[in-house]
Amino acid sequence: MDFAEYSTLILILVFLFSTVAIWIAGLKIISAIDAITLHFDLGEAFGGMVFLAFVTNLPEIAITAVAAYHHDYDIAVSNLLGGIAIQTVVLVLIDFFGVGRKAPLTLKGHSKVLVLEGVSLIFILTIVMMAKQFSPNIIYLHTTPFEWLILLIWLGSIYFISKFGDRIKKEEKIVTDPSHHLRHPKGKFKGTIQLAIIVFIICALVTLVSGWALEITSDILSKRIGMSGVLFGATILALCTSLPEISTGIASAKIREYQMAVSDIFGGNAFLPVLFLMASAIGGDAILPALQPSDMYLTGLGIILTGIYLIGMVVHSKKQFFRLGVDSIIVLIVYLIGLIGLVYLV
Repeated sequence: MDFAEYSTLILILVFLFSTVAIWIAGLKIISAIDAITLHFDLGEAFGGMVFLAFVTNLPEIAITAVAAYHHDYDIAVSNLLGGIAIQTVVLVLIDFFGVGRKAPLTLKGHSKVLVLEGVSLIFILTIVMMAKQFSPNIIYLHTTPFEWLILLIWLGSIYFISKFGDRIKKEEKIVTDPSHHLRHPKGKFKGTIQLAIIVFIICALVTLVSGWALEITSDILSKRIGMSGVLFGATILALCTSLPEISTGIASAKIREYQMAVSDIFGGNAFLPVLFLMASAIGGDAILPALQPSDMYLTGLGIILTGIYLIGMVVHSKKQFFRLGVDSIIVLIVYLIGLIGLVYLV
């Protein structure tokens, strides 16, 4: 199917339909994950940081895989790195709609475990920036050592948090049910475990197909409207693929699972750079050493936004303005300024 033959109106409709499909599938799949995680006793670390991160980032997985197959990395890379920035800004929406006047999000949902997740994300993004300094010729088995190092850091953070997370929570006197980490706001999954698995598979397939459609239409639409693929991928596409995080994050905060809302964002962001390994393996190209200045810019922006929220978790400020914590306001301002800089850069 050659999408380039279709009119711009049809492509926009396909783009919007795919976006809605991702939103609906994201809402349905979370309750199914809850049932599967509880039934097979997967545990909080695997269920939350691995399983949930994988599922909510299915659109990015599909987009990255398709782009790598076609050796067209601009939109995919900017979607991954821009997605980290925009998904961090999702915490602003959670702060406003999920917490509101009760207290700032980072006051309600602060924990040493979340700080560890944020620090591991910064480590991973730092490796992304360091990889740029090396030659693109260091390829072994279709990948570079940096993609494997990112995977190692991600897995190491999961092991470390899994090993010491419970101890930290006890020290902080946080009473949590490990199986509750994925609890859907509307309640438990209504049906058998077999039905939950079927729902999971169907929603995953819908998300993957929709992600594929988003990548194809995004590439064509960005060229037709004269918008840089990097800018399109880092903004419009990144926002659309962040819909699962937005829906689950706000819903989690509504039931006062503030730490889960923040953890879903930090955990999902840490998972996104792992997809560079998949992209390199599929395309056979050294992606990280060949990053563009705009990619480095987005990586730095992601580090800064994450750092602001980490500071908010340490300071514990109770001040709010316009239903937002001070850190959320700073994040929003920095992100908007960052977008202006990105426009000038590309």
